[in-house]
Amino acid sequence: MAGMHGVAPLLALALLIAAFRLAPTGVQSVGVCYGKIGDDLPSPRDVVQLYKSSGIKNMRIYFPDSQVMEALRGSGIGLIIAVVNEDIASLAAIQSYAASWVQTNVSPYYPDVNIMYIAVGNEVEDGAAQSILPAMQNLEGALAAAGHASIKVSTAVRLDVITNSSPPSHGEFGKPYMGGIARFLASTGAPLLANVYPYFAYSDNPGDISLNYALFLPGTTVKDDGNGLIYTNLFDAMVDSIYAALEKVEAPNVMVVVSESGWPSAGGTATSVQNAQTYNQNLINHAVQGTPKRPGALETFVFAMFNENQKPGAPTEKSFGLFYPNKSPVYPITFR
Repeated sequence: MAGMHGVAPLLALALLIAAFRLAPTGVQSVGVCYGKIGDDLPSPRDVVQLYKSSGIKNMRIYFPDSQVMEALRGSGIGLIIAVVNEDIASLAAIQSYAASWVQTNVSPYYPDVNIMYIAVGNEVEDGAAQSILPAMQNLEGALAAAGHASIKVSTAVRLDVITNSSPPSHGEFGKPYMGGIARFLASTGAPLLANVYPYFAYSDNPGDISLNYALFLPGTTVKDDGNGLIYTNLFDAMVDSIYAALEKVEAPNVMVVVSESGWPSAGGTATSVQNAQTYNQNLINHAVQGTPKRPGALETFVFAMFNENQKPGAPTEKSFGLFYPNKSPVYPITFR
């Protein structure tokens, strides 16, 4: 038994190391979308400092912006950068256009800027959607040729690409072009970027969806009759319907990155500072857990960093921000 005195500390150390390895890392997987549709927003350098001081690890931007890219140099902040929808057709048709896009928007900054993903379009409408896959293929080839093959190419979709999403196990792609996109992502190891908004699902149908279920609050439990999984919030159900759809097009290993999710603080049904804070804080806290179908950290981007006073559309569109343009918080939120 004498030898056990040496073994016990080693066992304790091994257990401690294992505990650290198993410790949740989801906080690191939460980012915030940086929209710029406003005439009163802070400078990109100030914005990057606000990300850092707030403990926000990742950023999504919606067009190549040289000022933002310069401000991000050396920051370590993970980035999703976008090809704007208007450029997708050219990117799909002309390989040299893809090479030029990479030369202009990636090579001058990478790896000083931690570019994780390039989103070929955001919520592309059906007519232009046929160009997404060839554009992704040309862009991936251009990245590889430039020595940037570690940057993954994807596209950001709305949840309306899914039909039969309730229960989640019945989810399937209602858009025929999604099968090819999903299989391309499977072949490259890239995730599918998905904009997931329980807010809009609830506001469109408040009679059938519980507000607590949409806000990650207790009170609703839904069993999926297809696989027996239990859902206590709408966000998980929406994400898992995407995973079900990916399985049905032979892309079961493609991960989902939630490229937008949020709750407006004003302007519409069930909008308040309290509800926005509740949803977004619960979303951040929940990201470490993943979903019933895919437990584990789920990379998630909160929409959005600022209230944007020139955002078109419904009044809610101007009130998704975590911060006012003067950099003061709309409500307290904790990322770390």
